[in-house]
Formats: sequence, structure tokens, C-alpha cells
Amino acid sequence: MNQIIQALEFYPSILITVTLIFGLLVGSFLNVVIFRYPIMLFREWENMAKDMLTERGFQITAPEKPVDNYPANFNLVTPRSACPKCDHKISALENIPILSYLFLRGRCRNCATPISIRYPLIELLTGLCFAACAYQFGYGWPLVISLVITAYFIAMSFIDIDHQYLPDTMTLPLVWLAIIAAMQPLYVSLNDALIGAIAGYLSLWSVYWVYKLLTGKEGMGHGDFKLLAVIGALVGWQKLGLVIILSAGVGAIIGGTLLLIQAKGMQTRIPFGPYLVVAGWCTFLWGEPMMQVYLNLIGVA
Repeated sequence: MNQIIQALEFYPSILITVTLIFGLLVGSFLNVVIFRYPIMLFREWENMAKDMLTERGFQITAPEKPVDNYPANFNLVTPRSACPKCDHKISALENIPILSYLFLRGRCRNCATPISIRYPLIELLTGLCFAACAYQFGYGWPLVISLVITAYFIAMSFIDIDHQYLPDTMTLPLVWLAIIAAMQPLYVSLNDALIGAIAGYLSLWSVYWVYKLLTGKEGMGHGDFKLLAVIGALVGWQKLGLVIILSAGVGAIIGGTLLLIQAKGMQTRIPFGPYLVVAGWCTFLWGEPMMQVYLNLIGVA
């Protein structure tokens, strides 16, 4: 065991390779989280609503159709993943990250229904992001925490893309994790992390309320406030401006392009979480050189 630890600690190429493979496996699990966790939340909210109405004397009748068609015991572990068309249970050999998709040629082994290419792409994305963290931080606790943060960021981004929702149960734990990391400090000082979290939350919160008072409409979800609080606690308040500018720029380019391609109006809601994640994660890993380039561009340095 000591030899393995020493190899990971003193040979960066081994650490990066192991982390890449681990990331591919985590990416396979994130596909499950991205699909199943929102359904679990919807069920929980439905049960909470029924309980509240029942406590207040309302008679709740069973709906003609269930909210979803999945088994009652539906979570991140059970039931086994299966083809949505023929219910073919996915075996372990059919669930090897990327390789199984290539071997099956992107189709169900039983009924030949096409499998979305998003699944292997998320696996590959997670593996590459994990490898980048290993390259940047090396062996140690900064790497471990960065991998947790990266996994959460990827899952939250795709949940936001699918449902335009960032779960509090995913954003709020990251705020505390970032603050705990700052107590060491691993990335930024505790003072910078606390101010960054507060400034990150209040900046988008202020924009939200100004826009709502002027237009009477909600311009963004509350989850975006909390996500920027997470990023502010990770990178410190000094780099928040860079994160906001990058996320707004990426959002304007990609979001505008998607609207044109899909021929949708400007009133179409676009999830902002993924753009915050891209800007925040890049700043988290390469904040100093990015900040230097930004300062040079505006003529400060």
C-alpha cells in the first residue's frame, strides 16, 4: 500500500492516469445521478405536498396516471439500469465507460435502440476533468476535494440543462465544503472564502431583484445565487469579477447560438448554471494566469 501511495505521490504520470480512469468510472455513475436524482426529488416534493394538504383537511385522491412510470423503489442504486424501450437489464460488461458504447456501436444489445452519445461524452468529460485536477494539484487533499467539487459541478450542470433547476441538496453542501477547505487553507484563505461566498450570492441576488422590480419577471433561478456562492468560496472574492465576465460571455455566445439554431425567441429560458460552472471551474484551476491575462487586457497590469 505504501508503494502505491509513493508511486501516486512521486510520479505525476501515474497519478494522472489513475485519476483519469477513476474519472471515467465516476462519470458512468454521474449519468445515473443526472437522470435519477431529479425524479427522486420530484417524488419527494409530491409526497410533501400531499402530506401538507392532508394535514390541512384536504382529501387527496390518487391520480389516474402516476407521476412517472418507474418502480416504487427508485433511487441511485436500484433498480438496475435498463433499456427504456425493451427493459433489457444492463450487465457489467455493457456498462464499461466508453468501451461498452463503442463495442455496442451505440445501440442496445437486445433491441438495437440507439443509445444517446451523451452518456460516453459525460464519462469522457469527467475523466478529462479529473485528470486536469490531478495535473494541477498533484497528490494530496487539494486533489481529493477538487475531484468531489468537479463531480458535483458536472452533475449539477446537466441537471440544470435538463430541468433548469440546481438542487439545494447539491449546492449548499459545496458551500460548506469550500469553507472547510479554506480553514486549512487549501485554495484561498478563510477570510477570502467567506467574503467570496457572500459576494457571490449577493451579486446575482441583487441582479435578480433589480430585474424583477423593473420587469416583473424572474431573470434567473435562486440556485444560481448559491452556485456562485460556492465558486466565490473556492476562488476568493478577488476573482469573482473574472468568473462573472467569463460566464456571461460564454452564456451569450453559446446561448445565442443555440437560440439561432433552434429558431427560438429571446424570451426562451436558458440555464445559466452550466456557464457559471465552466467559468468557475476554470478559474478554480487556473485562476492566477487567467487573472493576469484579464488584468493585462484591461490595462491594469
